[in-house]
Amino acid sequence: MTYIKPKFRHPGLPKNTLGYSRADYEGAISTLCAGCGHDSISGSIVQACYEMSIEPHRLAKVSGIGCSSKTPTYFLENSHGFNSVHGRMPSVTTGANMANRDLIYLGVSGDGDSASIGMGQFCHVIRRNINMTYIVMNNGCYGLTKGQDSATTDFGSVSKGGSKGLYQSIDLIGLALELGATFVARSFSGDKTQLIPLIKAAMSHPGFALLDVLSPCVTFNNNVGSTKSYDYVRDHIEATSVLDFVPEEEEITVSYPEGGSASVTLHDGSQLLLHKLSPHWDPTDRHSAVNRLQQAKKQGEILTGLLYIDPQSQDLHDIMGTYSKPLNSLQEEDLCPGSATLEKINASFR
Repeated sequence: MTYIKPKFRHPGLPKNTLGYSRADYEGAISTLCAGCGHDSISGSIVQACYEMSIEPHRLAKVSGIGCSSKTPTYFLENSHGFNSVHGRMPSVTTGANMANRDLIYLGVSGDGDSASIGMGQFCHVIRRNINMTYIVMNNGCYGLTKGQDSATTDFGSVSKGGSKGLYQSIDLIGLALELGATFVARSFSGDKTQLIPLIKAAMSHPGFALLDVLSPCVTFNNNVGSTKSYDYVRDHIEATSVLDFVPEEEEITVSYPEGGSASVTLHDGSQLLLHKLSPHWDPTDRHSAVNRLQQAKKQGEILTGLLYIDPQSQDLHDIMGTYSKPLNSLQEEDLCPGSATLEKINASFR
């Protein structure tokens, strides 16, 4: 058995608008367990970046520690990457983003990495509205250390060893809504039809975009009684909408039945088209999203789809009014504006 991926690709493979094939967005061969939901998420990231024609060198992937944080090795091998310490991915991404705002930032984390040791950093990166996509590969256990319960393990959920969850779980979606996140969505690793458009929308959002992806652990948390097993998720999933992501190229006209759709225009001009299951669902209403999330919990449903988006989102650079150039491109004239400017600044404090 080899772990070296062959470089040969058929010359007739389709290319995107940059001339790249899908293979140009792949990485090393995965060493995760066969059937792991994380690999499906990696595949969705590859497909989303390929379809969006993202230049690989313009993307920075950052992760923490855990099974989920190994996955950046398995996609976008020609992108920038940094594997940080446990729970510290948000602060590393914040520093990189403040130094170079021109890169596209993709943070990958797990339920242990974000909901336990990294909880404080998770909260503050939301408050600051860093322009990044934050993907949580949520399997409800510590898969890398043999399946102990994590902070997202549901109360009463049965582990592979037969024990039941003793504590109320932390719902990262509900917490993100409470903290003021400007893009909140949830999906399932086994539903690429929904997941790929959500990744594309999150990466186009100007600000912090949380995508909580339920990703069953086939080795330690896919047993009967687990609320994050494949069977349980499929039986209890409730999609808020059928999703498609349409980047703005030429004018697109389409007709929908009254009350059947909602269109959210993002700051970059792209649109997320939603076909709503309920005519009363409004993805721009934070209070409605919180109430619907609580209702789903009472009914034993797992709510997926785009739950909330703020079309008027401003990221940290907008909030702080930072300089438009990345720090690594500043020249002497940018850093030293001259004695006249300095005198003007000093005079303003007299």
